[in-house]
Amino acid sequence: MANDTFIPKTGISGLKENWRNDLQAGFFVFLIALPLSLGIAIGSGFPPSAGIITAIIGGLLVSRVNGSFIVINGPAGGLIVVMLAAVQSLSDGDMLSGYRYTLAAIMIAGLFQVIMGRYKLGSLSSFFPAPVVHGMLAAMGISIIARQAHVMLGVAPESDSLYSSLGQIPSSLYNATPEIATIGLVSLAILFIWPYLKNTPLGKIPAPLVVLIWGMVVAQFFGIQHDHIHFGQADLHEHLIAPPFLVDIPADISQYFYLPDFSKILTFEFWMATLSICLVASLESLLSATAAEKLDPYKRPTDLDQDLQAVGIGNVISGFLGGLPMIAEFVRSSANVDNGAKTGWANFFHGAILLLFVVLFPHLIHNIPHASLAALLVYIGYRRATPQVFANILAIGRDQLFLFVVTILAVLETNLLVGVFFGVFVKLILHLARGVWLSNMFKIHFTIKEEGNLIRINIIGSALFSNFLPLKKAVDELPLGKHIIFDFSKGYLMDHSILVFIDEFITRYIRNGGGSCQRIGHALETFSDHDLAVRLMTQDDRKS
Repeated sequence: MANDTFIPKTGISGLKENWRNDLQAGFFVFLIALPLSLGIAIGSGFPPSAGIITAIIGGLLVSRVNGSFIVINGPAGGLIVVMLAAVQSLSDGDMLSGYRYTLAAIMIAGLFQVIMGRYKLGSLSSFFPAPVVHGMLAAMGISIIARQAHVMLGVAPESDSLYSSLGQIPSSLYNATPEIATIGLVSLAILFIWPYLKNTPLGKIPAPLVVLIWGMVVAQFFGIQHDHIHFGQADLHEHLIAPPFLVDIPADISQYFYLPDFSKILTFEFWMATLSICLVASLESLLSATAAEKLDPYKRPTDLDQDLQAVGIGNVISGFLGGLPMIAEFVRSSANVDNGAKTGWANFFHGAILLLFVVLFPHLIHNIPHASLAALLVYIGYRRATPQVFANILAIGRDQLFLFVVTILAVLETNLLVGVFFGVFVKLILHLARGVWLSNMFKIHFTIKEEGNLIRINIIGSALFSNFLPLKKAVDELPLGKHIIFDFSKGYLMDHSILVFIDEFITRYIRNGGGSCQRIGHALETFSDHDLAVRLMTQDDRKS
């Protein structure tokens, strides 16, 4: 357990003090980042090298200017659907051109993120209700499975539409190419089994690395070469966007880079792609950075605005050089902490080791099967939409599950932007149906009174995801070491988003300042037995 009185130094002094721990953590993160970066790039319709570019920039550059101490920046599975849709919508039948147009969209999305961070808009992620965000992530997971399951089995689906691709998975299982399916299905089984081995010596090895080694060994055993099997994608740029069965990557790193093309900047499709990238990348990054902060053994706070600004800078550079957009990535950040990271230099080392590896050992990357990477992506997709995710949402309330499912269906039926905002719209209609005044929908009423060591926060009327940002800003500025009371007695409807924020604030406040907090007010009705379920309050003059 970390000593709370000891906080690792940062900067050059932190490098001198902690380089052994950070180097070790960076190496283990590199082992995870290499296969994920390749797989995410290929699944996104980008060349494999694009994922490597993104991870290297995230490590070498963004680690030096971000607002976190243990976060790892790099490409993320959640962006696969957004990026593939952008490349396809901008391609005009030529995926290479679509890739270069998308690079321009990434650069502009990155500029938007820089502006958002500069003007302290990192907290805007709180505007989106939790079930809507989780519904968006689950829909992206389902989309990833629909497309990558066929690659994992070595079969080209007859139709590229989402529902058709999902429906054809049983047919692909029946008609699978034996060699490819052996690699893909065993790789998927390894990923499912590996978490149960976490307390064994074998479980210390990163599962993505095991999948990579398995795939490379079996591909050599079967004698599978680059020209052995194609997936019926002749309409794509053969050697850049859709290589044959093994990963096709240049031996010379100078050939990794492609410049963006801004010639479609005045089109509707370009701006839809730009806004989708900005929205999803920003949401995922802020949510991941917030979650990763809780893993830090030294309880150091994350500056979300600075983090968003740093990721934006990274995305501008990544888009310029031919890379994917990056986010603060939770799985790699968790592995970073688990392997002893002390400072942001672990992120730097992961990028440096990755750069060194692709310069010295490109032939090893050249022998990685696509089926192994597809299995990684199918597993990522499954983790976003497991039955347990549905059960966890239902535990909060049937209304939350309804919003979750509605958002999934809306995203699958339309696109991410339309689906997410439809979910937000349904949430607002639900609040109106519960009696929330229209004038209260986007304006919150509260008072803060300080009496010696006591601070009482009275919430009047409804506190909702759509109006609570002023409350959040005011509460975040409260002095430490006080006794804080959140008084709901004069409230009407307390949204789940508000209760989650207050619950997290109380935990953080007590941890950082040694003060105390409590909530008072009796609920007239709660919508489930969950502690943070939506609730209707009594309106009395209770005093404490």
